[in-house]
Amino acid sequence: MVGKLVRRTLNGDQPLAEWSASDLGSYEAAVAVFQRELDSGYSAVRADGATHQSVTELPRDAELVILATAMGGG
Repeated sequence: MVGKLVRRTLNGDQPLAEWSASDLGSYEAAVAVFQRELDSGYSAVRADGATHQSVTELPRDAELVILATAMGGG
């Protein structure tokens, strides 16, 4: 299984990293990207089908993690 980290934008999802649970190097690289994005103000959710769960650490077994900023609205 390959996990994907994406940034949600108004123009769609922007891929940031991919990792394999069995490849420590790819996972560690994805963790570094994930942490950088959190540090710059993004929030993260693990997406499992229709279920989304807020996360503060990159789940090694996740298929998809979505980063997004708070969106204002009226």
